Amino acid sequence: MWLTLRPVLRPKGSKGFVVLPRRWKVERSIGWIMNARRNCRDYERLPQNSEAHLNWAFITLMTRRLARKGPRTDRWERKP
Repeated sequence: MWLTLRPVLRPKGSKGFVVLPRRWKVERSIGWIMNARRNCRDYERLPQNSEAHLNWAFITLMTRRLARKGPRTDRWERKP
């Protein structure tokens, strides 16, 4: 599999926090898989084992979402 990596640079002259395109998807995905305790530390000697644990974490995450009975209610929405 071939991947093309393109760095996302900050706009010139910007100060403080700036929303960068697509970066939040990667950071959010990493946050989700870090909920699996074994992925928080590097216990494995071989990179293939670490990759297998990452795949396992993503499969577990997706099966839990697919098995969910109802639509997810947004926890961050203000209640009237």
